[in-house]
Amino acid sequence: MSIPTPPLEPLPVENIAANDAFTPLGRISGVLHDLRYASTNNFAGRNLYGALDCAWLRTEAALGLQAAAQWLVTQQAPWRLLILDALRPQRIQDAIWQDVAGTPAQAYFAEPRRGSIHSWGLAVDLTLVDAQGQEADMGSGFDEMNELSHPALHNKLLASGRLQPTHVQRRELLRLAMSQGGFHGIPNEWWHFDHGDRDHVRRSLPRVY
Repeated sequence: MSIPTPPLEPLPVENIAANDAFTPLGRISGVLHDLRYASTNNFAGRNLYGALDCAWLRTEAALGLQAAAQWLVTQQAPWRLLILDALRPQRIQDAIWQDVAGTPAQAYFAEPRRGSIHSWGLAVDLTLVDAQGQEADMGSGFDEMNELSHPALHNKLLASGRLQPTHVQRRELLRLAMSQGGFHGIPNEWWHFDHGDRDHVRRSLPRVY
């Protein structure tokens, strides 16, 4: 009979700067960041991160983002990557869940016991910006929690006219860029990408709290 592997000791976000498994967002070449949960410009209308420094990713994800940014340059695309959320400590995920549990927004956040891949530093939310830093019109906004944001419904949304071809083309360009760095998207958020296999991440790496 196999012996279950004990859960890994979680990492406090306050110690991330001393952990060489993580890279600050500001060190990722060709990528901008504006963490919306560290401001009032988010679905909750308040700073969800407080004084916590959450501008980090695991290094493998940071390297993947750099590869995605470099691929965009090779395509001569008039866009750059703008990170909207990266590392999200478990304590923040717990607090968000308390706010959204039992509401329609619940479908857009991972239940804390299983955990968001953001809390391992291996998920990122992002969009495209032009040379002047203006965000691309993607057909719905970041954290717009309705079916307009669902990549799985693109055909339906195009047929109904609720999305335009340019919206889907930009979303597809973002997806293609992220795939160059080992990221993959999810069905209901055009802005969210995971790096690596979720089950492996949850099983094999420490969570940040």
